[in-house]
Amino acid sequence: MDFKSSDTVPGPRAEDHLPHTATAAVKIVIVGGFGVGKTTMVGSVSEIRPLTTEETMTQAGIGVDDNYGSDTKTATTVAMDFGRISITEQLVLYLFGTPGQERFWFLWNGLFEGALGAVVLVDTRRLEVSFDVIGRLEERGVPFVVAVNDFPDGPRYPMADLRAALDLSEEIPMMTCDARRRASSRDVLMTLMRFLHSMAMASA
Repeated sequence: MDFKSSDTVPGPRAEDHLPHTATAAVKIVIVGGFGVGKTTMVGSVSEIRPLTTEETMTQAGIGVDDNYGSDTKTATTVAMDFGRISITEQLVLYLFGTPGQERFWFLWNGLFEGALGAVVLVDTRRLEVSFDVIGRLEERGVPFVVAVNDFPDGPRYPMADLRAALDLSEEIPMMTCDARRRASSRDVLMTLMRFLHSMAMASA
């Protein structure tokens, strides 16, 4: 297609421009099993229109994907979700949500590259899915916090019991959250940033 001189190509929206005060950017990865709320968290907290790669689920996943507890879910992330949030006038977080279905986990390696830290979203209906997720982060040496997403139909356990079940050391922050709520998702990210700061100070 040939463009005429009078044609205009739409650019980014004004609200998508990086704040001129930003001096530092950090890559954060949001990980977890299928249907734990990664896309929801990125969408709820992002200050720009999030980029998603959701596709309609098909019969190809039957017998391959473990959708237990998410029977009503009709779409899944096949590459990544992307969003951005300004923590301060100077500090910007770039958020990358990983695919949850195991057949797409090979994409995680690229998403982990350059990540300063991670949020592990946990669904108490399928706690066992989190074991491999946490193991992958530990293998790569990526610092992380754990956020238990509060699903209305999910069982509730004492935090100490969940920590023991996930075999988490005491220094790893763990909290409950509602990934649908911007304030709650932002609190999780702030907890991660404080954790990363404390690690940096301890190693200084």
